[in-house]
Amino acid sequence: MANAGRTTKIMKLFGYLAVSTLAAASSIIVLAGCKKEEAATSVASATSPAPAGLTPYPLTNCVVSGEKLGGDMGAPVQFAYQGQEIKFCCAMCQPKFLKDPDTYMKKIKEAQASAKN
Repeated sequence: MANAGRTTKIMKLFGYLAVSTLAAASSIIVLAGCKKEEAATSVASATSPAPAGLTPYPLTNCVVSGEKLGGDMGAPVQFAYQGQEIKFCCAMCQPKFLKDPDTYMKKIKEAQASAKN
């Protein structure tokens, strides 16, 4: 009987430890934001030329968030989509772009058309 009570206390302790660890990890991820993701993604300056074969990105802001490229978020994250260079303010915007690329590509095409006029 004494062992059963001890086992229950140990299991509760491990449960509290697991919850605390998850809470701490979640806080770190939230606080890190986009900056954490940028390390593993290709970055470019806001005005760097498009890689060969890609249509240059026409905007000075992130097409997803509207944040200024090269601003508080650091160097832009560069991405190629269907022959078009895309620049994001951070790596967190790329998955959002990929969920609805047509909406964002429309904004880019409109910016390209207005730049030609």
